[in-house]
Amino acid sequence: MRKELPYIIIQFILFALYFIDWSLVDFELPVWIKYVSLVFTFLGAAVIIFGVFHLNDTLTPFQTSAKNTNLVTRGIYKYVRHPIYLGLLLGMFAFSIYSVSLLKLLITIILGVVFYRKTNLEEKLMMRLHSQYKDYRDKTGRFFPKNRK
Repeated sequence: MRKELPYIIIQFILFALYFIDWSLVDFELPVWIKYVSLVFTFLGAAVIIFGVFHLNDTLTPFQTSAKNTNLVTRGIYKYVRHPIYLGLLLGMFAFSIYSVSLLKLLITIILGVVFYRKTNLEEKLMMRLHSQYKDYRDKTGRFFPKNRK
């Protein structure tokens, strides 16, 4: 838990900063772009819901507390290893476009880097806990589906 705690703290600080109204730009997007970005915001929320639903009882902010759990490879986890992070990034990216906020967009990009580094740590633990994780990792994309041949 000690290694992942800084990532969790940074993650929550970035979430808090994201939801502050930083109206620095007074610019209106075309309506169709707003609608498309809103659709992707809700798509991100749906990805999060599917990820949480399939994790069920194994959902925890601390990967180290998931030692006695099974590896989930069904549902959305069949296509991506970290769908909750994907949903958060997709929804936050789309909403930053919708709200025309460069600062929200920057926060989303920084959060993507934090998630990438955090998943490196999480996956090292998963390799130790689940012998089949390497095969799962090799055929499943981290945040986006891999091209299946």
